[in-house]
Amino acid sequence: MGTHRRPKPPSRARLTTLGVAAGAFGLIPSQSQAEPKPTVDEVRKQVEQLYEEAEAPTEEYLGIRERQQKLEKAAGEARDRIARQQDEINELRDQIGPFAAAQYRSGGIDASLQLVLSADPDDYLEQASLLNRVGDRQATAMRALQGKQRRLTQDREEATAQLREVEEARTKAAAKKSQVTKKLAEARKLLASLTAEERTRLAAAEEREDAASGASDGAASYNGPASGRAKAALDFAYAQLGKPYEWGSTGPNSFDCSGLTGASWRAAGVSLPRTVQQQYDVGRKVAKSDLQPGDIIYWYNSTQHNGMYVGNGKAIHAPRTGKNIEIVPLDSMPFFAASRP
Repeated sequence: MGTHRRPKPPSRARLTTLGVAAGAFGLIPSQSQAEPKPTVDEVRKQVEQLYEEAEAPTEEYLGIRERQQKLEKAAGEARDRIARQQDEINELRDQIGPFAAAQYRSGGIDASLQLVLSADPDDYLEQASLLNRVGDRQATAMRALQGKQRRLTQDREEATAQLREVEEARTKAAAKKSQVTKKLAEARKLLASLTAEERTRLAAAEEREDAASGASDGAASYNGPASGRAKAALDFAYAQLGKPYEWGSTGPNSFDCSGLTGASWRAAGVSLPRTVQQQYDVGRKVAKSDLQPGDIIYWYNSTQHNGMYVGNGKAIHAPRTGKNIEIVPLDSMPFFAASRP
């Protein structure tokens, strides 16, 4: 039969220990305690930083996608070429078939013995001449077949390598796109955390900042000194004022930075490559002191952001997600270089 013992009361020392532990526990932040909410100004700075961080992978993504498209086109042309070569090889094989049959029918008998056995030497000589011609034609056809077969094998290897590169490019592009979308999603999340009043204050702060810097996205027409193709490019760019920035877009309803410069010069009859870096590489470099309207401006570095000089110390560009195509002071961002298409 069991006994029921009353629990022994804790000692004074243990009570002291428990009290200290409880006090220490009280100093540990509760998991339910929320992080301090960022101010409107902090949100604005964080969003700007995220958009800036998204620009470099955006340009890398565009360059990879362009290369991927070229590789896909080359691989498609290789497939068509392989199909044509296979048809030619099949046709040659059909031609060689009767030649081989003729040789088989001759039995491979020594020519002198065939002459001895022949009842009609003239007929033999005629047949021998025919077989020689057949042999020559067969040899020519065989050489052609071997050459085509070698080219076919080489083209298949090249096509396989191109398709492998396409897949690698697709994987790289997907990774870069993921980087961009992650940054943009973080920016959207920050903006969504603001109340309606805070969003109003943020918009007002951005307007004040634009006004202080001289930025404007209002409708306007170019009336500067440019002429010829430069004027045509600027006329097009000015017609896009107020349209939204959209990464990866080349128009007509939205643009990213290099999409706008490329579309503007394309309207003037000049073809530019797709990305900021590529446009920098192909353009003739000009000093800041020699800038002319229509020149392409590169800010920060040769890969991140560009626009077009419009004159009077100003440039037009597609800024970033959430903003529209605008005119800004040339030095509103760190000037890196300029090129003339």
